[in-house]
Order: sequence, then C-alpha cells, then structure tokens
Amino acid sequence: MEETELADIAKRLYALPFDDFVAARTAAAKAASAESGRPLAAEVRALPKPSVAAWAVNMLAAHDPETMRHLAELGQRMRAVQTELDAAALRGLVQERRKLLNAAVESARTAAEHEGRRISGAVATEVEQTLRALTADEGAAFAVQSGRLLRVLTADGVDRVELDGAVAVPSASVPTAHDPSALVPEGSGPGETGQKSAPRAGPAVDKPRLRAVRPARRDASPSALEKAHAALDEADTAARDAIEGADQQRGQLEDASAEVEQLTAETRQLRARLKHLEEQLERARKLQESAAAETGLSARAADKAQRAAMLARERVLRLGNTPD
Repeated sequence: MEETELADIAKRLYALPFDDFVAARTAAAKAASAESGRPLAAEVRALPKPSVAAWAVNMLAAHDPETMRHLAELGQRMRAVQTELDAAALRGLVQERRKLLNAAVESARTAAEHEGRRISGAVATEVEQTLRALTADEGAAFAVQSGRLLRVLTADGVDRVELDGAVAVPSASVPTAHDPSALVPEGSGPGETGQKSAPRAGPAVDKPRLRAVRPARRDASPSALEKAHAALDEADTAARDAIEGADQQRGQLEDASAEVEQLTAETRQLRARLKHLEEQLERARKLQESAAAETGLSARAADKAQRAAMLARERVLRLGNTPD
C-alpha cells in the first residue's frame, strides 16, 4: 500500500513544472509525514529530481499519453516482425517510427513549453533517443510510460536497455527481471515452454546472424540473412536520423553565431554612439557654464550702467533747477 502511495506521489511530482519540483517534493514529504508517518515521508524526500530531457518525456506522458501508447504499440510490432524475420515489414515500421518519433518530440516540446520551459536542440535529441529506446525494449516502454522517468535511456538494438536508476519507484512499473520468452510471439509453436523459447532470444539466434555476413559459409539460412538486412536498414535509418539531427544542430549553431556576431557589431556601434553623445554632452555643459558666467557678467554690467544713468539724470535735474 505504501509503495503504491509513493508511486502516486512521485507521478504527481514528476508531472509538475521542472522548477517547482524541489519545493513540491518538500511539501509532499511534510504532508506524507503528517498522514502516513516518517517512513513514507523519508522516501518522498529521497525522490530524485529528473534530468531536463527525462522531465520533458514525463511531460509527454502526462500531456499526450496517446502518442506514448502509439510508440509502445509500434515497438511491440517491430519486435514481433524482427522475430518473424520479415525484412520488408520491418523497413515499413522503421519509416513509421521515424515519423512518429518526430511528432512525439514536437509534442514533448509543446508540453514542456506549456509548463514554462523551452527545450533546446540537445535536449530534444535526448528525448528522441529515449523514445527510440521505448520502441526497442519492453522494459524501457514500461519506464518511459510510467511518467516517473529520471534519466535518458539508450538502445543499441542488441542488448537490453539499462534501466538502473532510470525511473522513480521502479518496482511499481518496471519488471525487476525480464522473461526471455516474452520476446517470442504467442502461438509460435505448440507445446513450447519458457525453457525452450529462451534460446531463441539468446545465443542460438546470434550465431546464424554472424554466419549470414560471411559469404564463405554455405550454411547461412535465408531467414538469418533477411534479418541481418532488416537490422542494417534500421541502422541506416538511425544513422540518417543522427546525421539530420547533427545538421540541424549545426544550422542552429550557425544561426546563433551569426546573431551573436550581429549583436556584437551593434553593441560596438551603440557604444561608439554613446561615447560620441557623452562628448557632445560634455561640450554642451561647458558651453552652458561659460554662457552662464557671461550672462552673470552682462547682468552686473547692465545693472552698473543703469545706476550710472540714474545718477547722470539726477545731476541734470539738479543743474536745471539751479538759478543762473
């Protein structure tokens, strides 16, 4: 019961805006301490803050779960087709995944911006990488869809996706052990048990794949060669996606560099203009001070002249009133 409660609290916390996580976690721990006691409160306080890319994936899970379900279903179909060694079908699914991943990354961007944070190109690449892992591995699909992802996931197409430390409260959503028979479609053969199906997902599958790429060996089965071609097509598509992503990043870098250069030039011009205006202001102030001083002198001279004129007028009047 406590684990389920912790998972519910974690899911609510990881669906919040990125910058609100720490404060909300503290508040949730206090509430848990009051309601359920110290053990749950301690576990809530121990919930890690996710990376920005993992948070963006959690936003996608919270705001657009339908896209998550489509990706998970596509991953199931791709794994089934790989098991059936249907290269043509796999190529079609790889193209479908590429379109769906592009749409999912844009949806994650929109969800993140809705929660107050813009996603950089580098973070968007990590989001796509994580969603690609979702389609490659059943455990990764559980982790990504949980809404409690903590870090970026990667898939190499060979080994299982490493999930240690990838999701909060992992026992609530991610299997602690993978059943190899889960990779074999149901009804693949009558009377098959888990023990018999495991080798099909293990080394027995790898050996014919290795022989298929060596033309000197005549015992390579067509199905193994077909599977190798399908894997090659998927790798080529992933490489093209990576190249396109790198080109996009280079374009963004060039745009940003050009903007920095333009703003730097404008800043230099503004500083030069400011310096020129400051010099003009200094000259104007000096002229103002000089004009003020001259105005004062002129005012005193005018006052002195007025007094002299008054004295002269008084003298004329006195002389005019004196009898000869």
